Order: sequence, then C-alpha cells, then structure tokens
Amino acid sequence: MNRPAAVRALLALLAALALQGCSTSAYYWQSVTGHLQMMAGARPIPDWLADDTAPPALKERLQLAARIRAFAVTELHLPDNASYRRYADLHRSAVVWNVVAAPELSLTLKTWCFPVAGCVGYRGYFAEADAQAEADALRAQGLEASVYGVPAYSTLGWMNWAGGDPLLSTFIRYPEGELARLIFHELSHQVVYAPDDTPFNESFATAVERLGGARWLALRGSDAARTEYAGFDGRRRAFRALALATRRELAAIYKENPASVPAKQQQLAMKLEAMKRFRERYEALKADWGGFAGYDPWVARANNASFGAQAAYDEFVPGFEALFEREARDWPRFYDAVRQLAKLPKDERHRALTQPQPTQETPGA
Repeated sequence: MNRPAAVRALLALLAALALQGCSTSAYYWQSVTGHLQMMAGARPIPDWLADDTAPPALKERLQLAARIRAFAVTELHLPDNASYRRYADLHRSAVVWNVVAAPELSLTLKTWCFPVAGCVGYRGYFAEADAQAEADALRAQGLEASVYGVPAYSTLGWMNWAGGDPLLSTFIRYPEGELARLIFHELSHQVVYAPDDTPFNESFATAVERLGGARWLALRGSDAARTEYAGFDGRRRAFRALALATRRELAAIYKENPASVPAKQQQLAMKLEAMKRFRERYEALKADWGGFAGYDPWVARANNASFGAQAAYDEFVPGFEALFEREARDWPRFYDAVRQLAKLPKDERHRALTQPQPTQETPGA
C-alpha cells in the first residue's frame, strides 16, 4: 500500500472506527496499524494463482473461495464489491483477539462505544498479549472476562475503496461448508448494520450464514463436503443447545438482585452448581461425539462473559429465519425487511423478532 493510500486508510479508520474501539489514542493506533498491516499483506486471488511458489493446496482453497464469493452475489444477493477477492497470510492463529466482560451475577456484557458502529459488547486487539492485559484489568475491577481469537471481522464496507476485507489464512482452510458460512456472515454485515445492537447484527449475520451455507451445499457442494458439514454442524447445534440451556439457567439464577450478603452467596452457590452441570453435560456430549474435543477451550474458560457473547450470535436467529420464510425466501425482500427493522427503536425491533408474526401468503401459491 503506498503512502497516500495508507493515509487515506488511516483517516477512514479513525473516522469510521470500523474496528472495535474505545476513546484512547493508543487503542485506536493499534487498531489502525494492525488493519493496515493486514491489508498491506493482501494480494488479489489471481496473483496468488499465478505465483509458482504458492502451495497447490492454497490455490485450490482460493479457487473455492472465489466460487463461494461469486455464489454470494448471484444466489444470495450479497454485495458485489472488492471484499474477499484478495488473500493475506497472517502467520498467526487469529486476526484479532476479542475481550468480553460481564459482572459476577449477570450475563449482560460490558460495552465499548464509538461513532458509526455504536456500542458493542467486545473489544478487539491485534496482539493477543494486549487482549490478555485488558482482560486482567477488567478482572481487577471485579468483572468476569474472557479472551477468544477471531478468524475474521467486517469493516462494514468502509474499506472497499482500498481493497475491501480480505480472505485470511486464519480461515481459508476451514471445511467447505464453514468457509462458505463465514464469507456469507461477514458480507451480510455490509447489507444491514444497526449501531448499538450487537445481538441484532450478529443474529442477522448468523441467519444469513446458516441459510446461505445450506443453499451453497445443496447447489454446489460435493457429497464429501455435505457429509463433513453434517457432522460438524450436528456437533455445533448440540453444543449451542447446551449453551442456551445453561444461559437460561444462569439468567434465572441472576433474575433477582439481592442486597443482602447471604442471598448473594446463595446465588453464587447456585451459579457454581449450574456451571458444574454444564461441564458434566458437555462431557456426555463429547462421549457421544467419540471424544471430539473442539469445544474444550471454550468450556475451559466459560463464564458469564463467554455465555453473554455467545448469546449475541444466537438470540434472534429464529426470528430472522422466520422473517426469511415470511418474505417467501426471497433474498432482496428479506434484506429490505431487515433494513426496515433496523430503523425501529431497539426494543421495538427486538420484540418484532421474538413475537410470532402472521404468515403472509405468497401470491399465486
């Protein structure tokens, strides 16, 4: 990236704050420089395919990603722009590490606020050590905190003029169905984004990834890809059902806000029992899975913060999927309906996604 482009990117990022952010200049600086370094390492897919030193396996994955990207436009009506048409090898396991935090007796996430993107329930760092330091500081304040690696994030379309969000080494080797889902998820953030409403935004993107991923596999996926995905998705659904049941159990425990110390101690004891049951049920799931241990790291760090973060991705997915059906599974109509929801006050849009709605008959059906 040349110097004028870098300056423009710096100004755009400082203005839009497309990355997670806070008000400190040091945090802004690591966000901006981290993103610029990532973009500087990205090259167009055709350049990688023409590179004799690029591994054949990587070229195959980039060709697959290009087909998925085209499918996103033609079949799902997702944006046709510069995003996910370049690739960068980051030489690390995550693009950013997110920090989430919540009180000892609550699933409500701490939020960080900035212009444009509004308030979000996480804070991202390009260096894992910085994320861990922030988590330690939050724990010192009496909060429960968790750090997790993120394979991709969206700049909401703000950086398409500079090459857009790239494909990354952190996810390019995902199973085919998962690769498709991730690309669809991140592109959907460029379709609709409601400031100050992480559950709405992430649930919408999760609904798009689920619906779009299923369509990709049905129309373009190989038998092997469908079989691989069925096993992967079956485990994910079972784990998320367990996490949801535990969140509901914890929410019931935290419903009261007692002032007395004995009552609070009772809540803490009930919380410990709920977490014990969660881990016991998880071990039973692992036995059913033949010992698959992919969720072990999540379970090991599970606390109010991690359960609260997971909720943001699940909470309104059923409502969005129902809306997709009401709009006759028509993608442009669905997106228009979601845009209308995003214009409503937060409480009103949340009610619309949780209350049953009458099914509209499709003309001629």
